[in-house]
Amino acid sequence: MVAPSGQRYWGRFGAAGLLAVDADRGIVLQHRAGWSHFGDTWGLPGGARHEGESARDAALREAEEEAGIPVGAVRPRILSTFDLGIWSYTTVVGDVTSAFEPRVTDPESREVAWVPVAHVDGRDLHPGFAASWPRLRSLLTVRPAVVVDAANVVGSVPDGWWRDRVGATERLLGRVVTVASRGVPGAALGLPEDVWFPEWLVVVEGRARAACAPAEQGAPVPGVHEVDVVRAPGSGDDAIVAQTKRLIATRSTVTVVTSDRDLSARVAAIGAGVRGTRWFHGLAGPASLPNGPEVEWKPT
Repeated sequence: MVAPSGQRYWGRFGAAGLLAVDADRGIVLQHRAGWSHFGDTWGLPGGARHEGESARDAALREAEEEAGIPVGAVRPRILSTFDLGIWSYTTVVGDVTSAFEPRVTDPESREVAWVPVAHVDGRDLHPGFAASWPRLRSLLTVRPAVVVDAANVVGSVPDGWWRDRVGATERLLGRVVTVASRGVPGAALGLPEDVWFPEWLVVVEGRARAACAPAEQGAPVPGVHEVDVVRAPGSGDDAIVAQTKRLIATRSTVTVVTSDRDLSARVAAIGAGVRGTRWFHGLAGPASLPNGPEVEWKPT
């Protein structure tokens, strides 16, 4: 791609790279071959997107092709995009979920290695990565989580849930998986304006505890994101407060989805943010009725 200024950018459909993060080892960097663009510098494994390919898929594919990083070993957490209008580069920040050793897998690399975060600035960095690294580094410690009050969200949609609580809860879980797979705009979480993939946890109670998440039903789950289901043995509100406390100890920001005033006050008192059911419906889009068309319901 050639800009009006004459500047050349790699990839007709844009490009993407993977910043794989391991709490103990740091990040994976690629030492670029001398003949490549800005050769002999260090940067992220990545490359051009294919036509119709998402930035997330492109980054994971290129990282596997260039650095031997298994696609299933990294869980995306942030999509940060540098967009020039005519061309864009997306950095996918992902957390390592399965240990691996990066390796040189094509001629574009001289070396690939784990580099401690504190030592990255000591390398001769690719100019594009050098420019984005200070901001990306500031995001590495931001780990959001969302806790969903299933009973409250299910009860906010007039789809006959009272006749089949299990079915209504399973429909909700499917919608949560969809949102988790496509990501959440930073503004919706009070975070920097990137696309975020928080940890999702849904608390179910009473008869709805029999509900199964899509993965448990054997249905395909989009992307690589998991939705945890917690089955409250007693009070759902108490379980939500307990789970929120646990997450606050390890996450930088926790958002609870509920329109219940008492529960909202309880979780806010321990440091969580609160979003109402309308917030979730806005992210998920129209809900499907059990035996009919989709319905977009806007609570008053």
